[in-house]
Order: sequence, then C-alpha cells, then structure tokens
Amino acid sequence: MSLEQFFQAIDANQDIYVQRLKEIVAIKSVSGEPEHRSDTILMGEWLLAELERLGATTKRVEPGVQKVNGRTLPLPPVVLATYGEDPAKKTVLIYGHYDVQPALKEDGWNTDPFTLTEDAEGRLLGRGASDDKGPVLGWLCALEAHQQLGRDLPVNLKFCFEGMEESGSEGLDAIIVREAHDYFRGVDCVCISDNYWLGKTKPCLTYGLRGVSYFMMSIKGPAADLHSGVFGGTVHEPMTDLVHLMSRLVDPQGRILVPGIMDQVAPLTEEEQHTYEGLEFGLSDLRGALGANTEIHANVKDILMHRWRYPSLSLHGIEGAFYAPGSKTVIPANPIGKFSIRTVPNMEPAQITQLVKDYLHAEFAKLNSKNVLEVTCDHEGRPWASSPDHWNFVAGARAVEQVFQCKPDLTREGGSIPVTLTFQDALQKNVLLLPMGACDDGAHSINEKVDRRNFIEGIKLYGAYFHELARVKTNE
Repeated sequence: MSLEQFFQAIDANQDIYVQRLKEIVAIKSVSGEPEHRSDTILMGEWLLAELERLGATTKRVEPGVQKVNGRTLPLPPVVLATYGEDPAKKTVLIYGHYDVQPALKEDGWNTDPFTLTEDAEGRLLGRGASDDKGPVLGWLCALEAHQQLGRDLPVNLKFCFEGMEESGSEGLDAIIVREAHDYFRGVDCVCISDNYWLGKTKPCLTYGLRGVSYFMMSIKGPAADLHSGVFGGTVHEPMTDLVHLMSRLVDPQGRILVPGIMDQVAPLTEEEQHTYEGLEFGLSDLRGALGANTEIHANVKDILMHRWRYPSLSLHGIEGAFYAPGSKTVIPANPIGKFSIRTVPNMEPAQITQLVKDYLHAEFAKLNSKNVLEVTCDHEGRPWASSPDHWNFVAGARAVEQVFQCKPDLTREGGSIPVTLTFQDALQKNVLLLPMGACDDGAHSINEKVDRRNFIEGIKLYGAYFHELARVKTNE
C-alpha cells in the first residue's frame, strides 16, 4: 500500500472521524470530579469496546479505589490492548489518556464544552478535543483505515490508555512497573501524543520535559481565625509571615532566590545553543498566548531557554485565607502558601526539597515570630530527556516529512508528563512525543479546540509513523 492511498482514505472519511470525536467529547470523563467518575469509567469502556471492534486483544486493569472527601470511588480502568504479534515486526507502545479537565459553559466557553462544535475557521471546539481524546481517537482511526483498505499494519501495536492523567495518574505507575516484563514485554519503542506544536503551522518532535516539585508552606498561629479589630497589632499574624516568605522565593524577573537551586542545572553547551535556531516561534506567538505584552525576556532564544532548560518557581495560591468577594476583617489562623519549581536535567528532587526547606526555615527564623512554620513537598516529578537521534525519532521525523513536506522542529517543553519517564525507566525503551495539536489549542482552558486540519493530518501522521518505523534501521 502506498501512503498516498492511505492519505486519500483518511481524507475521504474525515467527517466520520469528526463525528466519532463528537461522540466521545460528549462523554463527561472529568476524573477530578466525583460526580463524573461513572462517566470516566464509561469512557474507558467505550475504548475497550472500540479496540475489540478493531480486532485488538484487550485487557482491563483496575487500579483500585480512591478516597475523595470521605467517599470511596473506583479508579477508572487502565485500558491495555494488543494488535498484532508478528515477531518479524517492530512493536510500538502507544500511550494516551481519556479523562479531561472540568469545564462549564459559564466559565467563559463560547459553546457547550461537551458538544463538539466546528466553527467557520475549522476549529473543533470541545473539552478533550485536543487533550487527549482527539489524539487517542486518531491512533484508532489510523488502524481502522488500514483495515478498510485491506492492508496489513506494518508494525505491532500495544496500547495503554488511562483515565486519571488529569488527576495525578493514580495507580498507573505501579501497573507499568508490574507489567514491564509481562504485558509490555517485547515493546521496541514508545510514542505519546499528549503535547503540542511549538507554533501553529509547523509540526515538532519533543525530546525533553521539565519535572515539577510542588510545595505547601504552612504558618500556624492562633487556634482559630481572629477578629482584626480585637487582635490586630497584638499577635504575630500568620498571613504576614507567609506573604513575607513567599516574597523571598522568586523576584519579579523570575529569578529563583533559593540558594543552590541554579547550581544543579546542566551547563549550556555550544551544541545545545544551536538547537534554538530556526524554530517556528516568535514573540507574537507568546503574546498571543498571554493576551498581553508581559514577557520577561526580549528575544525568542532566551524565552525558550527559560521555558525548557532553566528551572522556574511559580506562586500558585494561599489556602485558608479569605478570598471571596467583599470585605472581611479576619486574621487567618493557618494560611498555607502553594508554590512549585519546574526542574530540569541534573536537578535531583530530593536535593531541591532540602534546599527549599532549609532556606525557608532560615528566613523564618529572621522574623522572630512565635508562629510555627511547616514546609512539605506534595509531589516530586523528575525531568525527562531523550535523544532526538534515536531511530524512533528518525521514524517520527520522516513521517512528518511525508505528511507535511517539511522537517519538524525538535523541541523540549516546559510542562511535565510524568508517565514519560516511568515508561523510559521501567521498559528501558526510547520514548517519542509526537504531537497532533497546535500551540493555541487551549488545553485546560476555555474554548479548547483542535483544528480539523491538525486532527485529520494527525491521523495521517500516525499511519505514516507506523510505516516509517517498519522501514527505519535500529542502528540509525
């Protein structure tokens, strides 16, 4: 089969694929909301049924249960499936997730978030259209198109689809480690499509992600909230201590103030500097995403380096403090500040946590406050980096050239996809991030979308990737 025949088949069936995407966007698989846990499980069952319809051998794995606000909820199933077991073919593992972020029309959506709607510009709007239902469906459409053409798939496929990615992937790591030498035995490489192009018109392959360490900083003072008219000026106020300490973490120019953090960052080499040249990205792309001209750095290279290869510290919120509209003269008894550090290669999470704790306790001691400080790290996720010279990336790059007639940008990303590192470590196989969506898809935000072009050409890309994997030599 020529790839041109495959491409023509995808074009001919594109309305069917869009309708199928509409069907699954309508399933409110919001893993973080208990009232939608049954919908999330239903989405997993939809995938199991669809994979079985396509002839795959499926395995439903139950990760267990979860305690949420005193309720015990079943975790959505991890969907495992195998299509083809020819020892003469390479086997690629495809990962995706079928749960989505919360969405309400009143949040500012122009359309019902769970009704896929195509606008005049060809944007397919709906929660999960880009993150990650569109890509997950795309893999199945590429498989089905081969079947409809009566052509054998040139590789063996294994699928791993989870329903808790948007809520911490609870239970998944243990399953991957447990199945590493069982279900995942024989996998040659891994491919994930859960990220985005750097710009809007040129595809990319992604070979690095930052990690994330999330911290809680608690200041405990009086036994209960106090009236500022009665106690203001007579007690050490926990909020005053907290705000002071949070201001000592990062400055307005984004510089991390915790000593020792930058000492762990991998040095910048001349070779790496060249990787920032010629990428499809400009200040207008950043400003378009921001909706404002509030960038710190003046040029694209510095912007991308501070997004990809340098750590950042962000302040996220204060729990336990008054935040509703109106005026309330309360002194919070136990406010909790929340912040995170995005980590990069050579940074060890345990060392980061110790540096942060030591620094904050030292700064707190300078206040001579009688309150009590407690600093905890809620989550430690390591950064991930792969080799864009690996044959898995070579196949991905050739597939991009087949579909888009251009060489892809090679990118890193500032965000985190923890399962990437889990697969790499547990299976000892190369992981490729092969995105479908564009930089302006608005994942996790209002009016999330995937462009029809990206969706349809993405299906072609997945099929071309299968063929290039079959052709590429493993020593390339």
